[in-house]
Amino acid sequence: MNEKYRATLKSEETEDWLDLHVIRPFCYYCAVFFAKFDIHPNTVTIWSMVIGAGSAWFFAQGSFYYGGTTGLIYNIIAIALLMAADILDCTDGQLARLTGKKSRIGRILDGIAGFTWFLPIYVLLVWRFYQHHTIEFGWLGIEDTPRNALIATAVVTVLGLISGFVCMAGQGRLADYYIQVHLFFLKGEKGSELDNSVRQQEIYDQMPKDAPLYERLFQKSYIDYTRQQEKVTPQFQRLLARLREKYGSTDNIPASVREEFRQKSLPVIFWNGLLTFNFRESWLFLFCLLDIPCCHFLFEIVVMGLLYQYVKHRHETFCREMADKL
Repeated sequence: MNEKYRATLKSEETEDWLDLHVIRPFCYYCAVFFAKFDIHPNTVTIWSMVIGAGSAWFFAQGSFYYGGTTGLIYNIIAIALLMAADILDCTDGQLARLTGKKSRIGRILDGIAGFTWFLPIYVLLVWRFYQHHTIEFGWLGIEDTPRNALIATAVVTVLGLISGFVCMAGQGRLADYYIQVHLFFLKGEKGSELDNSVRQQEIYDQMPKDAPLYERLFQKSYIDYTRQQEKVTPQFQRLLARLREKYGSTDNIPASVREEFRQKSLPVIFWNGLLTFNFRESWLFLFCLLDIPCCHFLFEIVVMGLLYQYVKHRHETFCREMADKL
């Protein structure tokens, strides 16, 4: 099983301990099961999106403080559903590598799966705060009146928008990019999924006029996705341009340069892993069980925001140093 299992991973270097030793092995067995029934990886991704979004209703319920045992059970179900969605989201990639059924649409679907989960979850967490805010009002000494509840909910709505659309989306986008960048230098262009907006725009422009609307929409969104990744990594883009200028093709980058990049990237990859699902959502689960889910918005904005800046600074710094040497 070991060799077959490892063949379904992008790389052991880009997986955190929990993923590598617990989640990914379990997902491998799921992938083998789905492969026996010829289930396509994109189907698994869609299942993941539906189940993850479905957890939102259960997250909207107050936990033990507000709902007693029933509320606690609802929140545990929500956690279980979101974890199941994450397992399926991990399985789709391993299934694609196991069966060779990789596709551009699959890559795009995988990129938006998490956002599909958290849009309804965050909306209903705001509703949950409107319904249940005694703890927070008690901390702040706010009188629990309908007017104050509306004002406070408006504030939490703004925090939720910043947390979801700015912080979580941006942090996840950067974390995914740095993983692909690391794989690019570790395995070469064929061993990674490092895309660029120029190439994605070319793909869109070359799509036939009768291409399905959903394909056009997915591709258009992916162009924006890659542009945003490039926008926040100017020093890496500069390094990549220098390498192409000096060696003509990324395939000609010397092994010594690839190894230098890998050694500098490895410490960053550890911190980068904290921007992905496991660390982030363990805090969401904790805040929901403690009946203070709005604290998750603050956590993403402040703590995860600082971590994002730290990871980006370290990566951009060594990219600038390598580019300067070239």
